[in-house]
Amino acid sequence: MIEELILASGSPRRKAFFKEMGFDFRVEKYPVDEDYPASLKGEEIALYLAEKKTQPFLKRIQDNQLVITADTIVWHKGQCLGKPENKNEAYAMLKQLSGTTHEVITAVGFLTKAQFEVLHKVSKVRFKTLTESEIEAYIATQQPYDKAGGYGIQDAFGKAAVVNIQGSYTNVVGLPVEACRKKINEILKRH
Repeated sequence: MIEELILASGSPRRKAFFKEMGFDFRVEKYPVDEDYPASLKGEEIALYLAEKKTQPFLKRIQDNQLVITADTIVWHKGQCLGKPENKNEAYAMLKQLSGTTHEVITAVGFLTKAQFEVLHKVSKVRFKTLTESEIEAYIATQQPYDKAGGYGIQDAFGKAAVVNIQGSYTNVVGLPVEACRKKINEILKRH
């Protein structure tokens, strides 16, 4: 029987979603190198990283635990846009996304003692054409650095930049809440 949910993520947005879903959980996160094979494309990258994030738990997971990992990437013009490491990277990413549509892909992994399962969702997000001053003002807030693609849809910049979303909004924030809730309930029923 699953009695303990462990969220293996330091993301404040994912923690907030778990609280909103009403699950009792605790956060336990270990550093994981987020490198991936260059041959992977789109959702393959997010799926690979969600599974990779379970590795620190493989030897320590108990029968009564469910570990949930997640990874969100921005996929645009055949390229994976992760978290920008500096001002130049953030600027280049936002300039690239300006006036175009990109995919936000989140993979969520579910690890029990018996097995690993994973789901993923893809949302398409269209940006308006951004001005130089809009990009520079956003970078000055320091907000782009902990977000895939260099932006958060939930912050003031994201609300102004995004003109259209196809798919799950919460997926773009970092967790496809409805699909995740359904999967957790399914796993809890089985155990």
